[in-house]
Amino acid sequence: MFNRQILAALAVPLALAGCATAERDAIADNSDSAARSCFFLSQVNGFNDAPDSENGSNQIIVNVSVNKKYLFETFGSCPDLDWTQTIGFDQRGPGQICQGMDVDLIVPTSIGPQRCPLRMIRKISKAEIDAMK
Repeated sequence: MFNRQILAALAVPLALAGCATAERDAIADNSDSAARSCFFLSQVNGFNDAPDSENGSNQIIVNVSVNKKYLFETFGSCPDLDWTQTIGFDQRGPGQICQGMDVDLIVPTSIGPQRCPLRMIRKISKAEIDAMK
């Protein structure tokens, strides 16, 4: 009987510690999704060329709503991305765009539209944009 009381007394703090850990994990998950800063395709209102990265991948800056800009980086080369006047998006499924696997770029070329898979999408700051110029 004595051992059961000790066991019960130890079980309560352990259970509470488990709840605190679960709550802390839930808060961390929410802050990660907030930092990711997803957007809807309907919010896109333009794009600009961006300097290519060191590994040679093509990049563009996509304008979203009024003051948000996102850097899109393709897997490898994307023909005519630097020169195109228009781009299209092929979104995989409904909902928000949060990462490269959520959407492909469609770029018109002289031989027809080219699909350019994305490896990365991330929100960029004004300071980053100014540094790219």
